[in-house]
Amino acid sequence: MDNTSVFFQKSCTQHRYIRTRDNSHIVERPERLRAVNVGLAAAIARLEEVAPVVPVHPSGTSPTSSASRIDDEDELTKALAKLQLSASGSSPSESLTRTLPVAFIHSNASVNLLNNPAVKFVHGDIERDVYLETLVAWAKDSQDKVAKGESEIPEGYSQGDLYLCPGSLDAIQGALGTICEAVDNVIEGGVQSEGSGQISSRPRRAFVAIRPPGHHCGEDTPSGFCFVNNVAVGAAHAHLKHHITRVIIFDIDLHHGNGTQAIAWGINEETYRKQLEAEAGAPVHNPGLQVYYGSIHDILSYPCEDGKPELIQAASVSIHGPHGQHIENIHLKPYTSEKEFWDTLYPKQYLSLLEKAEDFIARTGGTRDNTLVFISCGFDANEHEYPSMSRHLRKVPASFYYRFARDARAFADKYAKGRLVSVLEGGYSDRALTSGAMAHLIGLVDTEISGVDEKWWGLENLIALEAATKKRRGGRPSQTAYPEPWLARTAEIFASIDSSHTTPAAAPRAPIPPSSRVLRERKPPGSATTASAKASPATSPGNSGGARTRAPAPVTSGSESDLTDISSGTASGDEVTSKRLPRVILKLGPAPDV
Repeated sequence: MDNTSVFFQKSCTQHRYIRTRDNSHIVERPERLRAVNVGLAAAIARLEEVAPVVPVHPSGTSPTSSASRIDDEDELTKALAKLQLSASGSSPSESLTRTLPVAFIHSNASVNLLNNPAVKFVHGDIERDVYLETLVAWAKDSQDKVAKGESEIPEGYSQGDLYLCPGSLDAIQGALGTICEAVDNVIEGGVQSEGSGQISSRPRRAFVAIRPPGHHCGEDTPSGFCFVNNVAVGAAHAHLKHHITRVIIFDIDLHHGNGTQAIAWGINEETYRKQLEAEAGAPVHNPGLQVYYGSIHDILSYPCEDGKPELIQAASVSIHGPHGQHIENIHLKPYTSEKEFWDTLYPKQYLSLLEKAEDFIARTGGTRDNTLVFISCGFDANEHEYPSMSRHLRKVPASFYYRFARDARAFADKYAKGRLVSVLEGGYSDRALTSGAMAHLIGLVDTEISGVDEKWWGLENLIALEAATKKRRGGRPSQTAYPEPWLARTAEIFASIDSSHTTPAAAPRAPIPPSSRVLRERKPPGSATTASAKASPATSPGNSGGARTRAPAPVTSGSESDLTDISSGTASGDEVTSKRLPRVILKLGPAPDV
């Protein structure tokens, strides 16, 4: 049975930073998807080693797979989902295959931001969709703005965490379309799997590998790399199209999903209002959507790092029932050993996220028919994330993504017919993304596969995996001889699914305005960047009439958040020392004799 599907969206690679040629300070960019795809490919390669072997007849079917393939699945997906094996002693009319409950789907789906009911449900306005119209205009005008030496992001918004280009619109709309497609497949799969004993031809679980992320974006407040709220739109789509009335969102990103919580609060507030009106005798036409939002996050990191009371309070809320709200926030804590994490923190504190969700189902009268589970799946709490990202020491072992996926899957099996959609959020170092994606996908697949070893994403194997899939020109792995079969299989699968190397070539940048900057001593890393723009004539040879400076792009205080305050790093998470240019001193000799 294909009970888990992985969705990709090629258009996500069109979201690019175009403000300058240097994007080393931009930690969230579509090239990060490559590391995710390496992890997904490795997950399949490892699962193939332990998947059960079943007989396959000449017709190409097996006792459990005759109706299990996705209708529109192409030959590539079929090849990836099965590994044909020869077996001594098997009859000529029958061979053996390892059948995996996983399918890869390259989605072409897209939505129109200005004409989609689910998008309008989350980000629209009663009279006019001001924010959505504004976002579209920002993207379309971005190239012209940059050509004029301006920022494409208006003053007042974070210049460090937000960027757009004309292709960003396709990336955002494609990401939302892919999530809606995953929701359709999962809900239809859950329905079919419950009916008259027939094998479902669609998955009941999905992992959606898309960027940019979404959980920091509120109704009309883009922030933290997020311009629309992907999971919230997916929930709205499930409600409007499939009549889902209970949505559960588990957010496991390092950072609090302040945007998702705010949207969930607004949805619950409206539904609660309808309930009060119904109790007063008003007719009820639509019972409304109720959302449980539960988050595990670092209270010391973005968006709370600056100490703003309203953000810290929101990230600490625990309310279950009053005023129709269902919110649980759990703060990550440091641990001294994995034993402490698994014996104490995980079972006694972090799993209460699922316990509160069970209370939500009981309190609101949710049923398996009207419930859908989402995971806002960020990998930036991973132990392998950049040290600067996890500088507060609030992190989790890589195996957390495996075990939490198993527990969330069991929850969905019990309360939502197994219907679960996991959507990629944060994660920035290659090793964090690769290990997290690998562990998470393995945790989502069928429990009937035994032999899973958590050492698969241990450090030694990760180093070998990085060497086997090291990027060369064109984006493909560079290694041709592999020390172990699973590495060779990983490289083969990765080459078939990855499209991150097709990131469109950057359009010709706007010509850089003539520079009037003068030679000066460069400040050491970490020094203040707010020095006076006026240069001293003594350090400005050839300058007459005072130094002229280029006007900076409009920024405001707080234009850089701690989300951008990390090194681009290496695969191992080591910090990278900033390049320093040599100091240049010009000496003028004596005036020539005339």
